[in-house]
Formats: sequence, C-alpha cells, structure tokens
Amino acid sequence: MQTILGGNGTIGSVLAKELAAYTDRIRLVSRNPKKINVSDELFAADLSDATQVEKAIEGSAVVYLLIGFDYNIKVWREKWPKLMRATIDACKKHNAKLVFFDNVYMYDQAEIAHMTEEAAINPTSKKGKVRKEVAEMLLNEVRSGKLTGLIARSADFYGPDNDKSILNELVYKNIKKGKKPNWFMNADKKHSFTYTPDAAKATALLGNTNDAYNQVWHLPTDKSPVTGREMVSMFAKEMNAKDNVFVLPMWLLKLMGLFVPIMKEMPEMMYQYDRDYFFDSSKFDKRFNFKTTRYQQGIKETVQKSK
Repeated sequence: MQTILGGNGTIGSVLAKELAAYTDRIRLVSRNPKKINVSDELFAADLSDATQVEKAIEGSAVVYLLIGFDYNIKVWREKWPKLMRATIDACKKHNAKLVFFDNVYMYDQAEIAHMTEEAAINPTSKKGKVRKEVAEMLLNEVRSGKLTGLIARSADFYGPDNDKSILNELVYKNIKKGKKPNWFMNADKKHSFTYTPDAAKATALLGNTNDAYNQVWHLPTDKSPVTGREMVSMFAKEMNAKDNVFVLPMWLLKLMGLFVPIMKEMPEMMYQYDRDYFFDSSKFDKRFNFKTTRYQQGIKETVQKSK
C-alpha cells in the first residue's frame, strides 16, 4: 500500500496517477477524498488529529506527505509541526517509508541565485523557519536510524489547473480574463519553475527507488531559467495575447495586503523575486534517466489542459 496524505491536492492528484505504474494499492487521504484511479482506496480523515493520521498510515509501505495548508503563517506554525510529528510517529510505528514534498523556503537568501541540495539552511522568512523546523524533524529521525525517509524539494511550480501557483494565478489567469499579467518586484530577474506533472512523476520515482532514501532531492526542473518577462512572453504568445507585464512593487503589495489576506503574506517572500532564482536539479538528472519538460512545452500544455 502506498498512501498519499493530501491525495486530491495540486500534486497529490497527479502523483496518484503516476503511482499506478508501481502499485495497484493506493490510498488517498483527505477530508473528502475522491478517486483518481479506479482501484484507489479512499480514507477520509482530519489530519490535524494525530490518531486519525496514525490510522490513515496503518498498513502503508510508503507514505507521501503532500498537504498544502492555507498560506498563512499562523496556520503554518500551528499545523505543520504537529502534522509532521504525527506522520513521523505513525511511519515509525508501522514501518513505513516517508516521502516529504517540500519547498525552498528554508534556504539562506544568499543561496537563491543557485540552489542545490547542499545550500545553506538559514531562513529569513517566518514561513521559512517553519519549513526548516519540519524538515529537520524528518532528517533528525533519518540520521538516528529510526526512520527511512526522503525530502523531495520543488521550486515554485506551475502546470495545468494549478491554483497554488503564483505563475498560474498572476500570469495565466490574468491573460485569460483579458487583464495585464503581473509579476513581483523585478521582471528581468531569472526564476526557475518546476512543472507539476514532472514533480509528481519524479516523486513517484523517488518513492519507489530504494537507494533514493535518507537524503534530499531537488525535483527535475528546466535547467535554462528564464526571466519573469520572458515567461510572460511565452504565455502571451501561446494565448495570442498582448505581450506586456505589470510589475508589482513592494509598496503596492503591502497596500494590497490591507484588503487581500494572501497578499499580506507575500512581502516577506519577495527576496525570491528581487534577485535571480535558479533551482539546480543536477543531482536528480545524473541519477535518473528523466526527460524534464522545457518551459515552452510546459506552458503550451498548461494553456491547453487548464479548464
């Protein structure tokens, strides 16, 4: 049995399809799970309850932690450490391997220009400190030999029907509505994006590769990063729209935060947009024979497949 905690989320739903290549026993866990594959087992659970987490994991050989909490620091501080602790404890109890889908918030901002798995861990944001805490919980258990687990890290991501992606929200959806696409801080800085179908396929591969465990992996990402302006241009061309972009400065983000809750969460993360942001997945590329989707193709598929 391979179990996805957050089975119907942005990555979880695509991961479920990919896992079908490895097993016909897939359990999807969420408050209201829905089948992705015909043979999926559905397990409704409140994952803020450690007892329900334990029951959801029972009988699993591999567990994928893909929960996406509301983008709110209070929620993250309250829920992430509790969920990670409950998941680790349950995996240890039931001898299950743990795959944690992570982001790059815990890296030192000086590393953003070229991030590898060896990048210094020194978060400057409140959200980054939470991500550091939960990642260290997992890695400490791995180092102690009490848990078999791995961390699969993604850059900012994009892809079809992805409402968790800044790129989809600010660029694709704005163009679709006839509005000018937006970008944060500086549209002339390079910025890597991981394509969600690639991320899901690679996560399934890692979870089913024995020697991939007990380490951190960067998920496969186009190695030729483009600037925000170039990314917008590719979307505009694919959508037959005018090629222009409106850059949101810090003062405007803070002003918007007075009226739009999620925008209040954004200023502390702007260090990822005021400089080049390159996500290096060379380690994965060298280990696996994997064809990473180039931006042009990923954007074409995002436009064609999104509803």
